[in-house]
Amino acid sequence: MSQCSIFVLAMVPVPDKMPGFCRDCLGEQKAETRRCTACGSPRLVRHKELYDLTLAHIDCDAFYASVEKRDNPELADKPVIIGGGKRGVVSTACYIARIHGVRSAMPMFKALEACPQAVVIRPDMEKYVRVGRQVRALMQELTPLVQPLSIDEAFLELGGTERLHHDPPARTLAKFARRIEKEIGITISVGLSYCKFLAKVASDLQKPRGFSVIGREEAVSFLAPRPVTTIWGVGKAFSATLEADGIRTIGQLQTMEETDLMRRYGSMGQRLARLSRGVDDRDVHLNDAAKSVSSETTFFDDISRYEDLIPILRSLSEKVSWRLKKSGVAGHTVVLKMKTADFKSRTRNRRLEDPTQLADKIFRTGVDLLEREADGTKFRLIGIGVTDLCDPVRADPPDLVDVQSGRRAAAEAAMDKLRDKFGKGAVETGYTFGGKRDQ
Repeated sequence: MSQCSIFVLAMVPVPDKMPGFCRDCLGEQKAETRRCTACGSPRLVRHKELYDLTLAHIDCDAFYASVEKRDNPELADKPVIIGGGKRGVVSTACYIARIHGVRSAMPMFKALEACPQAVVIRPDMEKYVRVGRQVRALMQELTPLVQPLSIDEAFLELGGTERLHHDPPARTLAKFARRIEKEIGITISVGLSYCKFLAKVASDLQKPRGFSVIGREEAVSFLAPRPVTTIWGVGKAFSATLEADGIRTIGQLQTMEETDLMRRYGSMGQRLARLSRGVDDRDVHLNDAAKSVSSETTFFDDISRYEDLIPILRSLSEKVSWRLKKSGVAGHTVVLKMKTADFKSRTRNRRLEDPTQLADKIFRTGVDLLEREADGTKFRLIGIGVTDLCDPVRADPPDLVDVQSGRRAAAEAAMDKLRDKFGKGAVETGYTFGGKRDQ
C-alpha cells in the first residue's frame, strides 16, 4: 500500500503559522516544508482550522480485502477481489485491483476480465464482523459519541475530549489511525470537518491511509466544482434528472434559491440547497447504525423451482438471525429480495406484529412471500432481511395462536449454543441438510 500525504484544502497561499503536524512521528510542524523536519515523512497535515474541528468520519480502507491480506501476507502485493461465484458481484477489491478497474458491485465476470490475475476470495462475514467490532471498541475509547454507519465506518464527535486525551481531536485521530495499524493490522482513512456531510466527503479524498480536512471557510468553494453526485441521495437516476435540467455541478445548485429547488424536486430540493452550501446540522447520535440486516446470494445457474429455493432461503434466514443476535438488535419487518434472470428486481415485505431475532420466524415469513412469486420465473438472486431495527427486549414474545412456536424457538436456542461451541456446521435443520444452500 502506498503512503499518501494529506490533501490540504487551501484556496489561498499557506500562511506562515498554519497549524500542522506529522502523522508518523506526530511532531509539530512550524516550518513550511514538504517533509517532516524531525523524521522526514511526507505525511504531513496542515490546515487553518485543524485544531478547531471535532467531527470525524472514519472509514476502513478496502475493509474485507485488507483483513484477508492481513491474515495471509502472501497476498500483500497481489490484486484481491472479495466476492464469489461466476455470476456474483464484487463485494470489495483491494487498491491494486482497483487500479485495473475493478469496483464494488461490479459483476464478477467483468471484474475478472479487467483483472484476470486477481485472487478471488469468498466473503467471510463472521471474521469481518469480529474485526469490525475490534475497531468499534477502539473508537469508543476515543469518545462515547460513535455513530456506526456500517461494519467498517462510523461518525465520531470528539468535542470535549481534549482533557481526556491531552490532545486536540485532530492529533487524537492521527494517533488512533496508527493504533489501528499496529494493533489490528488494517488501515483507515479519516475525514475531519464541522459537519457529517463534509467529514464523509473528506474521508474519501486520499484513500488509503488518508487524513483530509475540510473547514467552514473553504466549504462552499471546495464543493462548487464537484459533481452533484457528491451529495448524499443523488444517485444515477436523480443525477440524470438534474442533468436533464442542465445541473451538473454543485456550484450550479449554489446559485439557486432553496424555494425554487423545493418547487422542482420536493424535499430533495431542500437537501440540495443546504448541502451544496455545506449546511448540515445533523448531530452524531448513538446507536444509529445500520437500518437493516440482510443476506443474499447470486446463483451459479438460474433457479425457478420453489423446492430448490426453500433450502437457500432457510440458510440465508439463519445468517440474518445470527447477525441480529450477535449485534443485539431485532427487526420488525421481513423483506424478501429477488432478481430475475433478466435483472429485474422484486422486493416484498411484511411487518410483523412483534419484532424478531428468530431464523424460524424470518424464514416462515419469507416462505409466505416467496410462494406468491414462485410462478416458474427464473431467478438469479434471492435475499432475505429485516428492517425497522429495535432493542431485542420486545422481540419474540410467546405466541398464543401458534402454540408450536415456543418449541421451535427453544430448539433454535439449543442449536445456537451448539453452533457457538462447535461451529456453524455442527447442526442443521431438515431444510438445509443435504440440499441446496446459498451459493
